[in-house]
Amino acid sequence: MSQLPKVELHLHLEGAAPPAFIRGLAKEKSIDLSGAFRPDGSYDTGDFWHFLKVYEAACTTLQSPEDFRRLTLAVLEESASSGVVYTEAFLSPDFCGGRDLTAWRDYLAAIEAAADQAERDFGITMRGIVTPIRHFGPEKARETALCAAETAGRFLTGFGLGGDEKVLSPKDFRWSFDCAREAGLRLTCHAGEWGGPQSVADAIRDLGVERIGHGVRAIEDLALVDRIAEEGTVLECCPGSNVALGLYPSFRAHPIERLRERGVKVTISTDDPPYFHTTMAREYDRLADAFGWDDEVFGAIARTSLDAAFCDAETKARIGKRLGDRP
Repeated sequence: MSQLPKVELHLHLEGAAPPAFIRGLAKEKSIDLSGAFRPDGSYDTGDFWHFLKVYEAACTTLQSPEDFRRLTLAVLEESASSGVVYTEAFLSPDFCGGRDLTAWRDYLAAIEAAADQAERDFGITMRGIVTPIRHFGPEKARETALCAAETAGRFLTGFGLGGDEKVLSPKDFRWSFDCAREAGLRLTCHAGEWGGPQSVADAIRDLGVERIGHGVRAIEDLALVDRIAEEGTVLECCPGSNVALGLYPSFRAHPIERLRERGVKVTISTDDPPYFHTTMAREYDRLADAFGWDDEVFGAIARTSLDAAFCDAETKARIGKRLGDRP
């Protein structure tokens, strides 16, 4: 499936770092990451909370704008090799200068420069979505929101919320989302992964988001599923991530097909691909095996993803041509 053009809406930039890249940075900087990798060199992930610890340990190697420039190029080259032509990546000022606006501008400039280079070299277009880290708390989220509001524009187009879904509730971050909305940023939020269907309903009601990161546990409340379908809320589904972390035992057990059959706008993403031993091409292959999806289904999902993307109309039109849309 690597030849099919793909649109990805749910990708954590730091979480997409190839393990060899992080090990190389750790060696350059004499950072001890013992316990973060398995003997074969892959990330040592277990349940979601162990994954968060490894993720945050790996992020300690990313200490400068230059590190993020190199990271962005490595991630986008890998995505492009799976046929991704457009991606939206979550960026965290928490890991880019500690939410200091001056430092954040420098990091963001480095990321954007790398994205521009990747578009020239690999044919992939990237836009950024700023995400505070939920378990870092609402006050730090406010600082992150101010960083996002001050740098919103062509490249930085969205605002979301990541981290541990079982900590606090969406309404605790309302100020940050209001700030981002007033700055013209489009809104998404991680929910319905570990917090259950109520977390999806809460995020939609309390934060006014148009997309939900994951959102798959909405399937446990069919009235909510029907409301999501009716309102057109888009789910950024990451099946490989959900299976790897034990939320579902297999792709066949994943609810993405049931959600799609009930009219929900589903999309496909990798979340933190090297942690979960996946790529966009592998997601497509495993979904085809599980549900018999063909090129027509995947093409329709790619167009749904592009329609839901947070980029401007000109960029959508350009990417649409790559998906085979007529002018």
